[in-house]
Amino acid sequence: MRPETKMLSKAGLIAALALPLASCNMVVMSPSGDIATQQRDLIVVSTILMLLIVVPVIFLTLFFAWRYRQSNKTAKYDPEWHHSTRLEVVIWSAPLAIIIALGSITWISTHTLDPYRPLDRISAEQPLSADHKPLTVEVVALDWKWLFIYPELGIASVNELAAPVNTPIRFKITSASVMNSFYIPALAGQIYAMAGMETKLHAVINKPGEYEGFSANYSGAGFSHMRFKFHGLDQAGFDKWVAEVKGSGQPLDKATYMQLEKPSIKEPVRHYATTDTSLYSAIVDMCVEPGKMCMSEMMAMDKGLICRIPEPTTAAREEKAIRPAT
Repeated sequence: MRPETKMLSKAGLIAALALPLASCNMVVMSPSGDIATQQRDLIVVSTILMLLIVVPVIFLTLFFAWRYRQSNKTAKYDPEWHHSTRLEVVIWSAPLAIIIALGSITWISTHTLDPYRPLDRISAEQPLSADHKPLTVEVVALDWKWLFIYPELGIASVNELAAPVNTPIRFKITSASVMNSFYIPALAGQIYAMAGMETKLHAVINKPGEYEGFSANYSGAGFSHMRFKFHGLDQAGFDKWVAEVKGSGQPLDKATYMQLEKPSIKEPVRHYATTDTSLYSAIVDMCVEPGKMCMSEMMAMDKGLICRIPEPTTAAREEKAIRPAT
């Protein structure tokens, strides 16, 4: 093969490898919500701290390989050398300091960014006032779509989520079937959705826009299409969206939910003007279906049966202790 052909082949290979990277969405490193921004900062700081060790080690590895190569006759050769206290101090103290710093930052961030912890600020420049009421959104992972219920507004939507900017959002998350993962990279980190359980997430969006949300946990055939749009709107835009949903005219009751719960792929956006106030709790309790016993009732019955098992009396225990073996 001619040299020119080889060069062209290499250039084509590099271009082919770089093409997927050119289309990458770096939303994780350029988020629009305060929680995601703090998580981004944690990633950056942790990476820089680790690079303080990684980069010198890589550099020194290459330097030593070049410095003490066989053809370099000027390099000092000391086969009797075996220890340097100064070098040992540097080798062990630097990684130890990095580990302590990483551990401290991670411990603080783990508690500060706990998804169950209510927000104490809107952004780094704006604290949360006492009268700033959060917006509650109940999230249900279905096969293979997302249901969002706004209990305070009495509306619901499928595969579309909206919230006003600079307003705390309190997500209550569950699943109707298999375990899933609720994730809006621009807003906050992912949180799992599990059947019969409720997880929580507190977050806030600071910039208006349309953001991508999706399932981050494989859940079957329609997993790759389990996506939705998250609209960050100003208060007027959010009020308009709520009015449009309320004008859709379709109610969401338990019978409608039973039909919606059936597996479907590429489900279009749907709006529900009214909702059954007990629907979400019935989904978590796994008793939406008429006549089905709720988990809480089953657990109460099991607890009652355990509590009703009588303890042996003192006389019975003494009689058993003195009774001769047969």
